[in-house]
Amino acid sequence: MPFRRAHRDRGQAALEYLGFLPVLLIVALAAVQLGLVAYAAQQAGTAARAGARAASLRQGAQQACTEAVAGWLAHRTRCTPAPGGDTVTVTAEVTIPSVVPGWDPIGTARKTATMPLDH
Repeated sequence: MPFRRAHRDRGQAALEYLGFLPVLLIVALAAVQLGLVAYAAQQAGTAARAGARAASLRQGAQQACTEAVAGWLAHRTRCTPAPGGDTVTVTAEVTIPSVVPGWDPIGTARKTATMPLDH
Protein backbone atom coordinates (compact mmCIF):
# COMPACT_ATOMS: atom_id res chain seq x y z
CA MET A 1 0.00 0.00 0.00
CA PRO A 2 2.69 2.62 0.83
CA PHE A 3 4.33 2.01 -2.53
CA ARG A 4 1.14 2.86 -4.31
CA ARG A 5 0.70 6.17 -2.47
CA ALA A 6 4.29 7.25 -3.16
CA HIS A 7 3.74 6.52 -6.82
CA ARG A 8 0.77 8.94 -6.93
CA ASP A 9 2.79 11.76 -5.33
CA ARG A 10 5.54 11.65 -7.90
CA GLY A 11 6.09 15.03 -9.54
CA GLN A 12 4.47 16.98 -6.70
CA ALA A 13 7.63 19.02 -6.02
CA ALA A 14 7.98 19.91 -9.68
CA LEU A 15 4.40 21.18 -9.81
CA GLU A 16 4.89 23.25 -6.67
CA TYR A 17 8.05 24.76 -8.13
CA LEU A 18 6.25 25.64 -11.36
CA GLY A 19 3.51 27.33 -9.36
CA PHE A 20 6.02 29.38 -7.38
CA LEU A 21 8.22 30.28 -10.37
CA PRO A 22 6.16 33.35 -11.44
CA VAL A 23 6.47 34.78 -7.92
CA LEU A 24 10.24 34.34 -8.04
CA LEU A 25 10.43 36.02 -11.44
CA ILE A 26 8.38 39.00 -10.26
CA VAL A 27 10.57 39.43 -7.18
CA ALA A 28 13.72 39.25 -9.34
CA LEU A 29 12.37 41.81 -11.82
CA ALA A 30 11.40 44.13 -8.95
CA ALA A 31 14.92 43.89 -7.52
CA VAL A 32 16.49 44.70 -10.89
CA GLN A 33 14.06 47.60 -11.39
CA LEU A 34 14.91 49.00 -7.96
CA GLY A 35 18.59 48.81 -8.87
CA LEU A 36 17.92 50.72 -12.10
CA VAL A 37 16.08 53.43 -10.16
CA ALA A 38 19.02 53.84 -7.78
CA TYR A 39 21.53 53.83 -10.65
CA ALA A 40 19.56 56.44 -12.59
CA ALA A 41 19.46 58.67 -9.48
CA GLN A 42 23.21 58.33 -9.03
CA GLN A 43 23.80 59.13 -12.71
CA ALA A 44 21.51 62.18 -12.47
CA GLY A 45 23.64 63.51 -9.60
CA THR A 46 26.81 62.97 -11.60
CA ALA A 47 25.28 64.70 -14.62
CA ALA A 48 24.09 67.67 -12.55
CA ARG A 49 27.55 68.21 -11.04
CA ALA A 50 29.29 67.92 -14.41
CA GLY A 51 26.75 70.24 -16.04
CA ALA A 52 27.07 72.82 -13.26
CA ARG A 53 30.86 72.70 -13.50
CA ALA A 54 30.72 73.23 -17.27
CA ALA A 55 28.11 75.99 -16.99
CA SER A 56 30.21 77.78 -14.34
CA LEU A 57 33.05 77.86 -16.87
CA ARG A 58 30.60 79.07 -19.55
CA GLN A 59 30.79 75.86 -21.54
CA GLY A 60 27.94 73.66 -22.73
CA ALA A 61 26.07 72.20 -19.77
CA GLN A 62 24.03 69.69 -21.81
CA GLN A 63 27.08 68.21 -23.50
CA ALA A 64 28.89 67.87 -20.17
CA CYS A 65 25.83 66.20 -18.67
CA THR A 66 25.48 63.60 -21.39
CA GLU A 67 29.21 62.87 -21.39
CA ALA A 68 29.18 62.32 -17.61
CA VAL A 69 26.58 59.53 -17.61
CA ALA A 70 26.87 55.96 -18.87
CA GLY A 71 26.60 55.69 -22.63
CA TRP A 72 23.32 53.76 -22.60
CA LEU A 73 21.71 56.54 -20.48
CA ALA A 74 23.09 59.50 -22.46
CA HIS A 75 20.03 59.77 -24.73
CA ARG A 76 17.81 59.68 -21.62
CA THR A 77 19.57 62.63 -19.94
CA ARG A 78 18.42 66.25 -20.04
CA CYS A 79 20.05 69.17 -18.22
CA THR A 80 18.63 72.60 -17.60
CA PRO A 81 20.96 75.39 -16.45
CA ALA A 82 19.54 78.31 -14.45
CA PRO A 83 21.96 81.19 -13.85
CA GLY A 84 21.38 83.19 -10.70
CA GLY A 85 23.75 86.00 -9.76
CA ASP A 86 27.18 84.62 -8.97
CA THR A 87 26.11 80.99 -9.23
CA VAL A 88 24.64 78.64 -11.78
CA THR A 89 22.27 75.81 -10.92
CA VAL A 90 21.86 72.83 -13.22
CA THR A 91 19.01 70.37 -12.90
CA ALA A 92 19.64 66.99 -14.51
CA GLU A 93 16.85 64.57 -15.33
CA VAL A 94 17.49 60.96 -16.29
CA THR A 95 14.59 58.90 -17.58
CA ILE A 96 14.51 55.64 -15.65
CA PRO A 97 14.55 52.62 -17.95
CA SER A 98 12.11 49.79 -17.35
CA VAL A 99 12.90 46.08 -17.27
CA VAL A 100 9.42 45.31 -18.58
CA PRO A 101 9.29 45.73 -22.38
CA GLY A 102 6.70 48.25 -23.52
CA TRP A 103 6.45 49.80 -20.05
CA ASP A 104 8.83 52.64 -20.69
CA PRO A 105 9.42 55.17 -19.16
CA ILE A 106 8.51 54.63 -15.54
CA GLY A 107 9.64 58.05 -14.31
CA THR A 108 12.62 60.34 -14.03
CA ALA A 109 15.41 60.79 -11.53
CA ARG A 110 16.03 64.50 -10.91
CA LYS A 111 19.08 66.00 -9.19
CA THR A 112 20.31 69.59 -8.87
CA ALA A 113 23.81 71.02 -8.41
CA THR A 114 24.94 74.62 -7.88
CA MET A 115 28.40 76.01 -8.62
CA PRO A 116 29.86 79.52 -8.42
CA LEU A 117 30.49 81.28 -11.71
CA ASP A 118 34.13 81.52 -12.72
CA HIS A 119 34.89 85.19 -13.37
